[in-house]
Amino acid sequence: MNQLTAVIITYNEERNIARCLESIHTIADEVVVVDSFSTDRTPQICQQFGVRFIQHAWEGYAPQKNYANSLASYDLILSLDADEALSDELAASILKIKNQNIENQVFSMNRLMNYCGTWIHHGSWYPETKTRIFDRRIAYWENLKVHEVLHVPDGFKTVHLKGDILHYSYYTVEEHRRQFDKFATLWAEGAFERGKKVTLAGAYVHCFWRFLRDYFFKLGFLDGRYGLIISKINSKNVYDKYIRTIALYKNQK
Repeated sequence: MNQLTAVIITYNEERNIARCLESIHTIADEVVVVDSFSTDRTPQICQQFGVRFIQHAWEGYAPQKNYANSLASYDLILSLDADEALSDELAASILKIKNQNIENQVFSMNRLMNYCGTWIHHGSWYPETKTRIFDRRIAYWENLKVHEVLHVPDGFKTVHLKGDILHYSYYTVEEHRRQFDKFATLWAEGAFERGKKVTLAGAYVHCFWRFLRDYFFKLGFLDGRYGLIISKINSKNVYDKYIRTIALYKNQK
């Protein structure tokens, strides 16, 4: 049987971490939580679940996750965020692969968003495919300006598992706006550093296209009121990314 370590990084996740840990207790042979010195009840909750709990100063998403992976007792890693949990179907799929030959394979699954208490089944947020099970000896996290990405060498097969990662993304619309405001700034800084050229016309075109694609072509309207809100915030985020990049070039002069 393949033994598996679930790896989670945390900072002030008392509202999420118990749900995450509860969802993996039947499939993980070990759970490693690396915490960035939370000031809430995250440490106490983790200790109640008997996980390996290590506190480590924040280094950035990719370095923190790679450090956490290095602490695992087993090479097969399930990487989760604290605001995620496994559906029952996904947990069953993971149990199956633990009894199979998984050499030269990594495993992906869909991620389903819970937005303000409502599951979002359409638009650009579903299905959102994530590769989260891998051998730490061959795959590692790379830092990007906004999001980290898993680097998997050529020649490895990605096997898609049935079931969903359940992502409890935003509890309020305002949380969504604040997070995307931060992402827009980080994206603009990264685009500027890479020398990416953007225009005001491009900002309008891409903003309009993002809304059209998410709300109509990807059926975001089927998610009702929240489908509209998500599509509007996501499209505005595209506009903000371009405008802030343009501002950085203007400030350079």
